Amino acid sequence: MAEQERCCTPLSGDFLDEAEATDLAALMKALADPVRLRLLSLVANSPAGEVCACDLATPLERSQPTVSHHLTVLTKAGLLHREQRGKWAWFTVDAQRLGQVADAVRLPQPG
Repeated sequence: MAEQERCCTPLSGDFLDEAEATDLAALMKALADPVRLRLLSLVANSPAGEVCACDLATPLERSQPTVSHHLTVLTKAGLLHREQRGKWAWFTVDAQRLGQVADAVRLPQPG
């Protein structure tokens, strides 16, 4: 039997497998909140490269429990690292994990 004609070129190249898509969806779900995006931006743009949780409630105009909740979501997603120093928690961005988001949404350049 003759091969059926195709209406277009078969798909090929790099694309996400199911496990990668599931992981990336969880990552994007963690980012799909304006407060969490702002938190990530505050930590990422800190001159020291790290921020104490105590310094995040005021710029966000949110209560400390609300900020703590969002920091926990970002930490569980692997976007932030948390280090306990005495009674204070300090946060840094996981650049590699954040890079996964950038890589996934980066479109290939034509040519």
